[in-house]
Amino acid sequence: MLKNRINRLPALLLGAQIALIITGGAVRLTKSGLGCPTWPECAKGSYTPSEDQVEPLINIWIEFINRMLTFILVALAIATFGWVLKSGRKNLRLLSFLQIFGIFGQAVLGGITVLTKLNPAAVASHLLLSIALIYGAVVLNERSRDYPKAAPLTYAGVLLVRVVFSLTLLVISVGTVVTGSGPHAGDRTAPRYNFDLRMVTWLHADLVITLCGAIFALYLLLKLAPISSSPEARDNHLKLMRTFIFLVLIQGGIGYLQYFTGVPIILVGLHLLGLSLVWLTACKLLIRTSSKRHAKLS
Repeated sequence: MLKNRINRLPALLLGAQIALIITGGAVRLTKSGLGCPTWPECAKGSYTPSEDQVEPLINIWIEFINRMLTFILVALAIATFGWVLKSGRKNLRLLSFLQIFGIFGQAVLGGITVLTKLNPAAVASHLLLSIALIYGAVVLNERSRDYPKAAPLTYAGVLLVRVVFSLTLLVISVGTVVTGSGPHAGDRTAPRYNFDLRMVTWLHADLVITLCGAIFALYLLLKLAPISSSPEARDNHLKLMRTFIFLVLIQGGIGYLQYFTGVPIILVGLHLLGLSLVWLTACKLLIRTSSKRHAKLS
């Protein structure tokens, strides 16, 4: 029983990495980004909220709780690294160590974000590092659970999976520019990009449409092409693709709805959750369809 619980550590770490995106979004959407106006202290002379702070109490505690999540992440990452060392899984050592290193990097980036008064480039970097850490945590989780090796794809299949993954990353990256140009900055005084919001939003939407096209093309290829001698592996790929298609369509729908309704907080929050789930699925798709040997096109 204890061994099974310990083996869940990579999954818990992955869940905590996703939770950080959600709590970070809550900080931004409630304008709590400067609830603790300095770093590494929360207020001058205090690492915890101070009664002398002029910021609204709710904003102070939302930001402070978000900072405390870092300690949970560090604890989970160290515990995971310890489990990897004890289990003798040499192929997981670097991955688990990079999680620890990346979380400390997140803390520093968070500090830079506060000290630059929520500069949108710093905010975007903060999110994109979380995206990278989620990818690493997915790889760690997949390998730690001893999933069977991926069924080999045709060269076209491998190429299309990489295109879909790259487009997903590009959509998220451009989404940070939309966020940096929009109204939810994390504080009323935070700087904004000088981009035309309508222009960058429609660029983001065009990339989503392109991604949808690539996803449907990949689904048809997996459905129609003889990618593997294993029907079970093929069915698993198709099941993951159907999940991916569903999530991307829902995410795109939320994106359009929030644009035409004035970006209400609740929809932006759902869009952040959708981002996390779409990225999680894209990472799984890349990992589970990766193979050093690709089936030759017939």
